[in-house]
Amino acid sequence: MAWDEWEQLKSRAAEKQDTSTQLNSQPGSGGGGDADLVVHQDDLGAVGHEAFQLHARLHDQVDIAGAGADQSGAGTTMQAAAALKSHHFDMGSGLETTVTVWTSQVKAVLQAFAHISNHLDYSQKLHARDDETIGAEVRNRDGSAVSVSVLSSYFK
Repeated sequence: MAWDEWEQLKSRAAEKQDTSTQLNSQPGSGGGGDADLVVHQDDLGAVGHEAFQLHARLHDQVDIAGAGADQSGAGTTMQAAAALKSHHFDMGSGLETTVTVWTSQVKAVLQAFAHISNHLDYSQKLHARDDETIGAEVRNRDGSAVSVSVLSSYFK
C-alpha cells in the first residue's frame, strides 16, 4: 500500500466518525438512541441465582474424589486406584491422575460459578444504590422530578 493511499483511507475514516458526545437515554427523550448495554435488576438477580444454584448442584453431584469416603477420607474411586496400583496395574495410576485432574477442573468451575454469583449480587446492589443516589440528586426541592429540558440544559 502506497503512502498516499494510506493517507486517503485515514481521511475517509475520520470523515465518517462523529466526534460529538451524547448520552444514551430512554426512547423519546432526545438522547443517544439505542443503548448497547441494557441491564435490569431482575436479570442480574436471576442470573446470579442460577449461578448459585449451579454451584450447589455441581458441588453435590460431581465429587468423585470424595464419594463413598472411608475413614482416611479417600473416596471409592481413589480406593479403587490404590487397589489397582497395589496389584501392579498401570490403570491404578491412570485412574488416580484422572481423579486429580477431574477434581482440579471441578474446583475451577465451582470458583467460576461462585465468582459470577458474587459479582452479579454485588453489581445488583451497587446499581440499585446508584439509582437511588441519582434519583435523589435529580429532584427539585419540593421532591418533584427535574424535567428533561432542565437536565438537557446542563449538557449544552
